[in-house]
Amino acid sequence: MAFTAPPASKSTPAPGGGQRYTDFPMALGVITTVFFMWGLLTALNDILIPHLKSTFQLDYAQVMLVQSTFFGAYFLMALPAGKLVARLGYKNGVVAGLAIAGIGALGFWPAAALHLYGAFLGALFVLATGITVLQVAANPYVSLLGPERTSSSRLTLAQALNSLGTALALWFGGKLILSAVVKSPTDIAHMAGADQLAYQAQQAHAVQGPYIGLAIVLFLLRRIRVAVPPARLARSHRPAADVGHHTYADVLRHPHVLFGVLGIFFYVGAEVSIGSAMVNYLAMPDIGHISEQQAAYYTSFYWGGAMIGRFLGSWLMAFLSPRKLLSVFAVINALLVITTMLSHGDVAVVSIIAIGLFNSIMFPTIFALGIERLGPMTSKASSLLIMAIVGGAVIPYLLGVLADHIGLQHAFILPLLCYAYIVFYGVSGSKIRTPTPVAAPITEASA
Repeated sequence: MAFTAPPASKSTPAPGGGQRYTDFPMALGVITTVFFMWGLLTALNDILIPHLKSTFQLDYAQVMLVQSTFFGAYFLMALPAGKLVARLGYKNGVVAGLAIAGIGALGFWPAAALHLYGAFLGALFVLATGITVLQVAANPYVSLLGPERTSSSRLTLAQALNSLGTALALWFGGKLILSAVVKSPTDIAHMAGADQLAYQAQQAHAVQGPYIGLAIVLFLLRRIRVAVPPARLARSHRPAADVGHHTYADVLRHPHVLFGVLGIFFYVGAEVSIGSAMVNYLAMPDIGHISEQQAAYYTSFYWGGAMIGRFLGSWLMAFLSPRKLLSVFAVINALLVITTMLSHGDVAVVSIIAIGLFNSIMFPTIFALGIERLGPMTSKASSLLIMAIVGGAVIPYLLGVLADHIGLQHAFILPLLCYAYIVFYGVSGSKIRTPTPVAAPITEASA
């Protein structure tokens, strides 16, 4: 997921009347790699969930604390991350986010060695805090790397790389983390002491290796110094000054903002809960009847569909109303959820994987509609929308509770209700019902 950035500074045309795509291709290459990395790290939770569920013999509600911890960090750390980036600037904010995420990834080494579920959750929280800082800093940074006209295209490219990371994470994690055979508590109890220690070491190594490798990559990215003129990247566009000193309550009095906050909450909750449960779901005998490693491979198509859908949606929105397209995609996803709930075998498998394709435009579209025509209140509205990502912490846990009581397949009634709300938001909730405030001019300040 990525957030809407403020407009970039205007750039002079290139010789010959054309517009440059970017003034700093090396910097753009590095930052798109950062987008890729945080997409990969976020999606690895979907692999971590079945691994920890089997290793610690957890029920669905307990193991969904993985997502509650990870996305809860967005809610708790979004405002501190904003203050950190405001002090450091966008470029140094990205460096700080990579460092924090790297420390979180390193935390998986002692967590696996100690064989403590709580230690895994602690490492995840630190990792998610780093990604929260990256979310706040990276998108505006991308917008500064070239002309204003091509800033949306650069952001789309970065977001597509983010989706590629989520898709590859399922293949990468499935091969490395889910390759080991997990034994039941009864089997472990009958093993000799030395064999139990060897087994625990094997399970720990399955997690330690990938996350230590990712930590090394994050620290290497942090050390890269991109040769760009300091004057250009020292300037960061700040939101229009809130001369009226509006409160968050004032912002929420605009119905399209309030409904948009709920829209982000329910969308992220639906997307994450489906992705989190998919490996276990596809492995069920009456659904996919495949191993968890194979299920992880098929789950990569769920996230890969989001990447394809972003390019398709960007083209469609050039001549279709974003509100109408959002409503249509939400209706399709609601129908796909109903299909997977009422079917078995290949139909159930294909229908749940296809949801990823139509998830694609929802986050950026809801976000853009939620901050529409707010002028000086845009910054506060953006903060509220970012905090609403906490839906990824709440909805998966509730789905886990439902799955423990009524079964995983029937528990998908929860994301179905989420998509129903998004239909409402596209049709009615996103309409602007209040007068447009006068926007203050955008100013430049040293980051």
